Amino acid sequence: MTYKVISPPSVEPVSIEEARAQCRYSTTDNDAVLSSMIVAARELAEHETARALCTQTRELVLDAFPEAFVLRGAPIQSVVSVKYLDADGNEQTLDPQDTLLDKDSEPGYLVPVYGKAWPASYPVPNAVRVRYVCGYGNANDVPESIKRWMLLAISAFDAQREAIGPSQTFALPDRFWHRMLDYFRIYEAV
Repeated sequence: MTYKVISPPSVEPVSIEEARAQCRYSTTDNDAVLSSMIVAARELAEHETARALCTQTRELVLDAFPEAFVLRGAPIQSVVSVKYLDADGNEQTLDPQDTLLDKDSEPGYLVPVYGKAWPASYPVPNAVRVRYVCGYGNANDVPESIKRWMLLAISAFDAQREAIGPSQTFALPDRFWHRMLDYFRIYEAV
């Protein structure tokens, strides 16, 4: 089972201007570094919460059809396609009307509609692919606590970037700061 980002977000939840203000820069001299820190902070927030922040397209790749597809990256917006290798090894696309998307659950689920079952797939690795769109939407739709957490991460990255080298470790401030994400964390049953 593999989750891939097919199309990353076209916008970030935090703007370069917000990051510059958080780090108290009055010029654009550090914008390139801040831009990379914004991406790193978003990726870290997405990892910590098991969510997608701004709209992006992901793909779940499996060897066979499960009982239900678990779609990480809540909130799930839509399913683009379900493709699979049929019993003869030919790629097929499942009719969207044969699936039911549960986007209210977090993580989201994709199941066959009532009275239908998943088709047989060719017994090879990566025979089934679900492509879907996930995320809150644009930067304005991302919860403020997550954006505030990202800004704190960016300022911590910036404050410690000179001290970090190959042999040093880096720790983000804990307790209150990480509690800002608690409400948004998704815990999957294993």
